This record gives sequence, C-alpha cells and structure tokens, in this order.
Amino acid sequence: MGCSGVTAWRRLRDWTEAGVWARLHAALLTELRRADLVDLDACAVDGSHIRALKGGTMSAPRPSTVLVPAPSTT
Repeated sequence: MGCSGVTAWRRLRDWTEAGVWARLHAALLTELRRADLVDLDACAVDGSHIRALKGGTMSAPRPSTVLVPAPSTT
C-alpha cells in the first residue's frame, strides 16, 4: 500500500468525512451513463445504500442488544 495501516485507516476516515466516496460514485455513474453502460433494469438496491425513511415491516421482533448481567453468586 505504501503506508502503514494506521495511515491508511486515517486517510479512509478523512476521505469518508470529506465526502470523497459519494463524489467518486457520482462521477463514475455520470461516465457510465454517458457511455450508455448503465442498465437500471438489471440493478438492485439494498439497505446499505438506501435508508427506509418510513421504516418497514418487521417479520420478527428485534433482538435485544442489552447485555444481560450475570446472576449474583453472593
């Protein structure tokens, strides 16, 4: 990579905070559309990119993330 893992992590963090990835994604899509290489009939959207603004249906209750304390032994 040419740099330490800490430096790579810091750059990734800084670039993410600066919006580099969103701009890069937009630029790539612009170039692909210009070349007529985007087929939206063969695409999928997942929750890592699109937020459910009004929530969604729940098929099951959410599991608790609260740690259960160990029973007292005294």
